Amino acid sequence: MPTVLIVDDEQHIRLLIEQTLEELEDEGVELLTAADGDEAVSVVEHQHPDLVFLDVMMPRRSGFEVCRVIKQELGLAGTYVVLLTAKGQAYDREQGMAAGADLYMTKPFDPDELLRRAREVLGLRAGAG
Repeated sequence: MPTVLIVDDEQHIRLLIEQTLEELEDEGVELLTAADGDEAVSVVEHQHPDLVFLDVMMPRRSGFEVCRVIKQELGLAGTYVVLLTAKGQAYDREQGMAAGADLYMTKPFDPDELLRRAREVLGLRAGAG
């Protein structure tokens, strides 16, 4: 079963992303959430999600650090990491890509774009279900 991990320290953003992606659950996708970087690393270690939507500015560990752990320390190159952040400067984007992120999206994000990206990454057809 494909899994998607949503990581953001702000509950309303986690809920918004969950609601955006909930139709994927009808297609057998499991949605997981984490409220900070440490929790995210723990979930990734145990669940090995296929896709991670990851906030950058969080307590304990930043999204950059979590991304580095996923890609380098845990060696999960196949886990697709999307950094979602309000930090849209070129420097931040470069830092994200250096950490191993597959995609860098800025907030506020377009929910349709998020869903489209998730479907693409998980190999699901648009509008299926």
